Amino acid sequence: MTKKDIFLHLRFPFSLFLMPIYWLAISQQVNGDFVNNIWIFVILHIFIYPASNAFNSYYDKDEGSIGGLKNPPKVDVNLWYAANLFDAVGVIASILLVGTWFGILVLFYVSVSRLYSHPSVRLKKYPVLSWLVVGLFQGALVFMMVYTFGQNLSITEFLEAKNLSNAPIWLGCIMSALILWAVYPITQVYQHEEDTKNGDKTMSILLGIRGTFIFCMTFFLMALTCAFYFLERNDFTRFIGFSAPIALFMNWWFLKVWKKPEEANFKYTMILNLMASLLLNFCFIINALMA
Repeated sequence: MTKKDIFLHLRFPFSLFLMPIYWLAISQQVNGDFVNNIWIFVILHIFIYPASNAFNSYYDKDEGSIGGLKNPPKVDVNLWYAANLFDAVGVIASILLVGTWFGILVLFYVSVSRLYSHPSVRLKKYPVLSWLVVGLFQGALVFMMVYTFGQNLSITEFLEAKNLSNAPIWLGCIMSALILWAVYPITQVYQHEEDTKNGDKTMSILLGIRGTFIFCMTFFLMALTCAFYFLERNDFTRFIGFSAPIALFMNWWFLKVWKKPEEANFKYTMILNLMASLLLNFCFIINALMA
């Protein structure tokens, strides 16, 4: 593999799709530590998430389109070394720059991420379990880590904390998980053939193409309901406003897919992912600035 091939498989732009959870947590902080929050952002989005992408690509060896990469280059062991290097730098930086407990949780995240992809366990081939893991780790755990260690709090203080609307802050973990549970299956909807070839029965395969859309819209509605109880009123209003275009596009796409299932393709999946991530990032950044 060339350096360019490795760079492509790290899929740095894909970090944008996971970034809304970071900004949601930032928007709920009361006394954020600016330096800690910068380091947490860099560790997660520049090292840990790309390492997970590379590790997954190495074992999947996909020939068709994958998330954020329409024509993935062929992989070899150099990608495995790159994934290990990025994970190692991320974990060491977590301990040295943020704190020991943050580093331990990052290592825990990395371990589960590897179990997701490694053929000896491969959580990815278990549809419900992999779906649960994505929401709990990329959603709930990341929210907790950013909120807690971005303010130099203990985990006990996190569990006792409330936000400006007097809601328990752990409700943000549930909201984060629901957002990921809504989005995750739709990212698999165009990969049925490739996943089946790899022996993976994904959540989208289990649900079917039409069922995937219905399932995802249901969980996004649940995320909106959770947001109603969790967010301060103005923040919730902005969340509804920024979510409206996402819902409209998903419904429009769903109608196309209902008539013609092959419309569940890479192009529309990436449009939805990009639209959702940009709008939710903007929403939570504005909420943070207005706090």
